[in-house]
Amino acid sequence: FPHPCTPLSPDGQESGCSWNPTRQWYLLHQSSHLPLDSFSHCAKCLTFTWNTIFSIIGLFILAIGIWGLSEKESLESERITYLGSDPMLFFVLVGLVATSISLLGCIGALFESIFLLKLFTGGIMLSLVLEVLSGIVVFSLRQHIKSSLQNFLMVAMLQYQDDLDLQFIMDEIQAGLQCCGVKSYLDWKANLYFNCTSPGVQACGVPASCCVNPLENGTILNSQCGFGTLGMEEFAVQSTIYLGGCVPQLNRWLNSHAGTIGFFAVVLVVIEVGSLFLASKLLAGIDSARTQHYSNST
Repeated sequence: FPHPCTPLSPDGQESGCSWNPTRQWYLLHQSSHLPLDSFSHCAKCLTFTWNTIFSIIGLFILAIGIWGLSEKESLESERITYLGSDPMLFFVLVGLVATSISLLGCIGALFESIFLLKLFTGGIMLSLVLEVLSGIVVFSLRQHIKSSLQNFLMVAMLQYQDDLDLQFIMDEIQAGLQCCGVKSYLDWKANLYFNCTSPGVQACGVPASCCVNPLENGTILNSQCGFGTLGMEEFAVQSTIYLGGCVPQLNRWLNSHAGTIGFFAVVLVVIEVGSLFLASKLLAGIDSARTQHYSNST
């Protein structure tokens, strides 16, 4: 391996050290391929194994996102301009970032590459900073976020039949949270097609995602299970559709799962800090092995 110090004396002996960019760049990309101490070797194995697992998880999330985009034909040329508003794009981005960072750590540990390990630690540190900033922003603007979410759901409800992406989001939220409408199932009266004055078959109805049991015979989706419910008394439809709105239901869900959410957030931070610690120890071990090699060779 080339030494980072450049000989300065005429006879070729090292009498000092000067910065040589070419050699430093070469060293940055090289792996030590030298015996590591037991702790560094353990850090290498853990870093490789840990990041291999997260690479697989990241690829799985990425696959879900790509599958969702392809299922909704969001990648077609006539709909590509609306790709930025597609919720499945979030899964694609998260999966891509997680996979990229994990692969850097996995390959960097396998080949003991200082360059890749430095990129990995930089990616982890950037992720930690972004997560902390996101948490602060969400906590500080929680009331504004709640208001924005309410407005978004209202828009999704009004444009339910006209925008497939908004329809998908609304159906997923209503089915997942077991809710209907924004504040109440009666909010669907504001939709042009579900309003009781509409001449269509959907008049005085709600989407199937509002239904308590939208499956007919347990297998076939009954898309008309909510039709006519807006024209009936509340006690008569409470066994057919969900009466509560999604905003109150979301608040209840967040309050009841606050401990679980906090636990997973802490676990994520601990994993990232642990990965950063292992990568740092591996880098230190590689540097120590290289220094010892240079000392023995001189």
